[in-house]
Amino acid sequence: MAWPGWRTGPGLASASSGRSQRSEVAKWVEDGPDLKTDGVVRWRCADLRDRIAAKFNVHLHERSVGKLLKKLNFSSMSVRPVHPQSDLEAQEAFKKTSLSWRAPQSRRSLPAGRSKSGFRMKPALASKAR
Repeated sequence: MAWPGWRTGPGLASASSGRSQRSEVAKWVEDGPDLKTDGVVRWRCADLRDRIAAKFNVHLHERSVGKLLKKLNFSSMSVRPVHPQSDLEAQEAFKKTSLSWRAPQSRRSLPAGRSKSGFRMKPALASKAR
């Protein structure tokens, strides 16, 4: 992929075709990998590096792929991968039939005579010596 400021060599394209190459990489990332053709369930920089090298004959370091993704406004967040053999309908049916779980409610006001730590407090007048 030829970006301005990078050395060009055999197999590297001009800056105008570099834009089309970057847009193609962006499309790959947006569409996500195909398990059958790409062999992965989510993109890593190493996987994209290998695909870029195979498609455009441009060899990048993993970090350079990460910088490219940042320039293309992609963040490093990833969704939780889904197992290829998972049954989404069975999961939804399980959610509907299972008991609902509620988070414990927050503690209400503290009982009188107790501090936040739970220990008894001295009466206000007990600390004063007469």
